Amino acid sequence: MNQPYELDDTDRRILDLLLHDARLAYSEIARRLGISGGTVHGRMARLEELGVVRGASLDLNLARAGYGIQAFLGIFLLKSSYCDAVVAQLRAVPEVVSLHFTTGSYNLFAQLACRDTQHLRNVLHDQVQQIEGVERTETLISLEEVFRRAVEINAPASPAL
Repeated sequence: MNQPYELDDTDRRILDLLLHDARLAYSEIARRLGISGGTVHGRMARLEELGVVRGASLDLNLARAGYGIQAFLGIFLLKSSYCDAVVAQLRAVPEVVSLHFTTGSYNLFAQLACRDTQHLRNVLHDQVQQIEGVERTETLISLEEVFRRAVEINAPASPAL
């Protein structure tokens, strides 16, 4: 695993502003922080190159966009050697919006966005459960997302023990 990049105070302040409003122009960030626009641009380019920043995304209200069912799917594999092939096939299912390797009962844990329960059933039955190596799945339907937040990174990292 790659070592994490050590963010300095300027990096943290830039990222903190963008985490609260990703639409801020670099010139506005520079004005607020009292630094040059070139500094902001250079820092962001470096953070992207290092993989600290993975781009920008739009935070959709999925229910209002027609995807009223958010489900979490625990996936059990027949054996761990199927993992890479299963991940590759799940990547091709557009309704799978995130996928995680996990400890505990499941080999993989996915989040799905579907229009309704019939759509969810079709994705599970016709796609996910047909993937070679998937032994079975366990589905949890979210009734409501209570909150979501970005990690606060404006404080210095804790020293290593």
